[in-house]
Amino acid sequence: MRALTALALSLLAGCSLKTETDDALAGSRWTITAIDGDAIADPGKTRLEFKNGQLAANIGCNGISGPWRVENGRLVAGPLIQTEIYCEGPVWQQEKALSALLASAPRIALEEDRLTLLSNGHDARMERINPPQSAR
Repeated sequence: MRALTALALSLLAGCSLKTETDDALAGSRWTITAIDGDAIADPGKTRLEFKNGQLAANIGCNGISGPWRVENGRLVAGPLIQTEIYCEGPVWQQEKALSALLASAPRIALEEDRLTLLSNGHDARMERINPPQSAR
């Protein structure tokens, strides 16, 4: 009985462990540099931030936010909420693509200060705004 209890506790503990990707994203801020291979229409306003279990994204018009986690190498976000300001042109198209991407549980490719989110329909490329401080 003790062995079964110990096994159950270890399995439960394993379910709550964060992955290295969780740790790398937690507290990070990114500037979005490309959506679906195209340069950002309004590069000075883009961001994706992971803070206190919530993500916040903006491509230049509306804000997108909601809880997030990493599961099997994918970013699982949601439920997501989005502001509804009227936008048009390339910013609007890129915003729709980013919203669809975040809702699709995209694959995560993280290499140093570069982050790529990939789904079957869209992709986004980012660069870290706040690189981690080196250990002293």
